[in-house]
Amino acid sequence: MTAKGGVSRYSSGLTDTSMKHSLFTLALCLSFFSGYAIASPLPDRVAFSVVGQVQDAESEAVAFANVALYAASDSSLVKVETTDEAGLFRMQGVAGGSYRLVITYLGAPDLTRLLDIFQDLDLGVLRMAPASIELAEATVTAQRALVEVKPDRTVFNVEGTINAVGNDGLDLLRKAPGVNVDNNDNINVLGRSGVLVYVDGKRLPLSGTDLSNYLRNLTAEQIDRIDIITNPGAKYEAEGNAGIIDIRLKKSENEGANGTATSTFSQGRYSRLSSGLSGNYRNKRFNTFGSLNHYTSQFWNAFAFTGIQNGLRLRETNSFYTDNNTPSFRFGTDVFLSDKHTLGFLVNGRFSDIDATTRNQVIVYGSPTAVQPDSILRANNLADRDRNQQTYNLNYQYRMDEARSLTVDLDYGRFRNASLLDQPNRYFSPGGEALSETINFFDTPTDIDIYTAKADYEQPLAGGQFGTGLKVSRVATENAFLFYDILAGTQVLSTSRSNRFDYTENVYAAYLNYSGQLSEAVSYSLGVRSELTDATGDLRAFEEDLREPPVELNYLSFFPSAGITYQLDAEKGNSLSLNYGRRINRPDYNVLNPFRIQLSQLSYERGNPFLNPEIVDNIELGYTLAYRYNFKLGYSETANQITRLIGPDRDDPRASFISWDNLASQRVISFNVSAPVTVSPWWNLYVNASASHLDNQADYGDGVTIDLQAFTYNAFVQNTFKLPWGLTGEVSGYYSGPGVWGGVFEYQDNGSLNLGLQRKFLNDQLNVKLSANDILYTTGWRGRSEFAGLVSQGNGNWDSRRIGLSLTYTFGKQGIKSRERKSGLEEEAGRVN
Repeated sequence: MTAKGGVSRYSSGLTDTSMKHSLFTLALCLSFFSGYAIASPLPDRVAFSVVGQVQDAESEAVAFANVALYAASDSSLVKVETTDEAGLFRMQGVAGGSYRLVITYLGAPDLTRLLDIFQDLDLGVLRMAPASIELAEATVTAQRALVEVKPDRTVFNVEGTINAVGNDGLDLLRKAPGVNVDNNDNINVLGRSGVLVYVDGKRLPLSGTDLSNYLRNLTAEQIDRIDIITNPGAKYEAEGNAGIIDIRLKKSENEGANGTATSTFSQGRYSRLSSGLSGNYRNKRFNTFGSLNHYTSQFWNAFAFTGIQNGLRLRETNSFYTDNNTPSFRFGTDVFLSDKHTLGFLVNGRFSDIDATTRNQVIVYGSPTAVQPDSILRANNLADRDRNQQTYNLNYQYRMDEARSLTVDLDYGRFRNASLLDQPNRYFSPGGEALSETINFFDTPTDIDIYTAKADYEQPLAGGQFGTGLKVSRVATENAFLFYDILAGTQVLSTSRSNRFDYTENVYAAYLNYSGQLSEAVSYSLGVRSELTDATGDLRAFEEDLREPPVELNYLSFFPSAGITYQLDAEKGNSLSLNYGRRINRPDYNVLNPFRIQLSQLSYERGNPFLNPEIVDNIELGYTLAYRYNFKLGYSETANQITRLIGPDRDDPRASFISWDNLASQRVISFNVSAPVTVSPWWNLYVNASASHLDNQADYGDGVTIDLQAFTYNAFVQNTFKLPWGLTGEVSGYYSGPGVWGGVFEYQDNGSLNLGLQRKFLNDQLNVKLSANDILYTTGWRGRSEFAGLVSQGNGNWDSRRIGLSLTYTFGKQGIKSRERKSGLEEEAGRVN
């Protein structure tokens, strides 16, 4: 069967837009257009310009101050601008008349000037007064824009965002610019899959379900910002088609000791509680830092599918309940041996105890139009999963001067995953009479060890900056799949369905990178990375006649990258950039594992040990206007795209399964725009919108092909209000249009509307945030797929409508900053499940 064409309208049960979606869309549109209407300038009569520079009491430039112009007659807002990094501002198109100019900046009294504007005005230097309240010690911090676009990355500033309360890391990624999270918690950026997730510059040692669980354990109160690097240079690992998402946790900055205690509680259908304590001590000789966190949650989600295959109709429903108890720790020390030499170590650990209950039901009909079912299968699964994960890093840094440095990292990662599953499969007649019963038990432990060593060196060369580096990594993973039949209450090992899968991978990498300037307006970077991969996958069956030869991979790949930036107008903050990069995406270890992981006898998932790695070429054109408004146009072409497919089982006409395979190619054209708008001194509006066109192609033989095109779009809007009594309020939401997950699953639109409130107490040491997320309960998904003779349509939702309360208390001397460093373990560990 061919999956062909763009996103289409499905049956009436899936196409009717609910009242909740209508209300959400209306609220989002009103939010955007009301901000646009107020922020638009008045029509010009006789147009003049007003320019000036804002400085503080110490004659330093004040960047990102709000400069608002009000009519003297009725105090209506006429125009508003923000100063650039040099403290400069320019207002154009101002009609002649009398006005009041008000400059506001956090930590300083407002500066007001009365102006009669009947010609172009240069106000020169406008100096703001110091804080009116004298403090023995004070830290003044400017409020950052929600999104900042830098030359090599987009920064989503989470810290201070009220509606993040009660959200976890996965929720925040759904809101991040250009990022989309599908119904299986797979993350893509600008329409591309294969993104790498880092924390503080270090690759997360997780993937698949474990990555989702980690991100759910990470609360918004722990996160400072999220860096989205869509086209990394040669210094970065070549792994990851869609680039890197780097989650930066909160840190501090001065010598002395400080700490932070946090507690976040949220309630939806079930409750979640996260508590943490972090501290840092630094002096001239060493810096010691650490944190302890504990997360408990009850997580619920559900989905349903109706499928037609082999002349049958099947209605499958699933309900998942998970009880998660996860303590974690992080501890490290940096010793400053001298001004040039630093030695440090870092250890991370997580211990998860997860109890899961799954209620699976499959109703089997003898034909697509039958009213009376033939039989009903019920499988109420009980699972016990333990995750024991530790990583160790030893780091040495030799900084000869500001431009020359050598960094060496040695890493070891140890991952021990145990999983026990009790699965009764019970068949019933339409009248509820028991027909048959098969009880299975699964024991599926996984042991993974990762060793890496890497070195990076940088120095000036020929007027630019030269960098080079080496890396060696080894991954050894042992997987056992022990399948038991329960006969008369006794476990009996099925040797025909049990096996072991061992995977060993060695990667040897080297890179060269050079950056420089052709002129004051033009800068560039060039790089190339080479990686030699030697891997073996060995599936060992318990029965001799079922054994297969090992899968061996040995290949050398080169990954060039290049970028150029042109400052069109440095004074006004207008620039143009063009970047190119080639990357690779090796399959996760669990995706290579051919074991059959089943929800029931009729619904299961299995990996594919014959998967080839993806190779992608990315090119991006970016434009920044006035330092604030950012536009990006991207094109990517991926060979051997790894995708998730749903198909019919060859042996049982009633069964279907999820597997993984390579598409011949995937092409994505994407566009992204982000715009922060200062509507008034008390109202800030931020809009981020993306659109992409996707083309999937594959031919698996026997008439099984994929020829599918789809256009999708999404938008995120956030309004922040300064309210009386020291309160700050937020109204935000996102809307995601129809699109495609994996190779063939076409999904429909969804979205969310959120409210938030914040106030600080005790000299701003205690921060209290209250939020209500997904108040219309519209984040669920609906969609349809057609592949290899199976037509399936489904829908699902999860515990997304929640109320959250967060308390954060800081103590000690704030601002101590622990040294950030990137270990060598990240790429390999990120594929662990």
